[in-house]
Amino acid sequence: MRYWRKIVLAGVFGVSLMALLTSGQQLNYPSAPLNVTGQIVVAGHSFPYLIRHLPVSSFPGLPAEFAAQLNSRGCLIPQTYEAHHPENVIHASLERHGSSDWAALCSVQGTVSLLVYFSSSPAGLHVLAAAPETERLQAHDSSGILGFNWGIDPASPQQIRTAQIGLLPRPALVDHDALADTLVDRRTIYHFYLNSAWIVLEMPE
Repeated sequence: MRYWRKIVLAGVFGVSLMALLTSGQQLNYPSAPLNVTGQIVVAGHSFPYLIRHLPVSSFPGLPAEFAAQLNSRGCLIPQTYEAHHPENVIHASLERHGSSDWAALCSVQGTVSLLVYFSSSPAGLHVLAAAPETERLQAHDSSGILGFNWGIDPASPQQIRTAQIGLLPRPALVDHDALADTLVDRRTIYHFYLNSAWIVLEMPE
């Protein structure tokens, strides 16, 4: 799981960021990563950034309905700076025990949204969070180039039961997955679907 990794960062930039330039979109090559580069200003200093994306077609396991909805929105799937394989699309039992559900980060025109698809209601998508891509950047090596730091993973019922003390209503039936929403090496929150509503669990640091 991403939120267990220990990575030494050159710095963290969680303050308000201003995009000055966006370029380098490889729109003629939908099967290749689509790179966006630019400059942002933090505390009066300019820093370069690089955000890599993948097209929806890079995730052939997606249900046709969900893939169609992502494509109709114009989604690209942003990849964290540490990605070594396609990520930020997950399959889990998010609605209830045994359900077959999906979640994805969807980037459209510089804004990233966290979308959840329930197989029981394929016509509707749950939007759990959204933010400008340039507010999800941090330094991660000595190059000085900032990378995208927002990632999602499934979290098992056992993980949630272990960490739920004081965080979930009692009694809470934890028999299905949650969605781990992570800023790499900074924090993880969990989105848990309970009684037809999403609960956000923020674990103590």
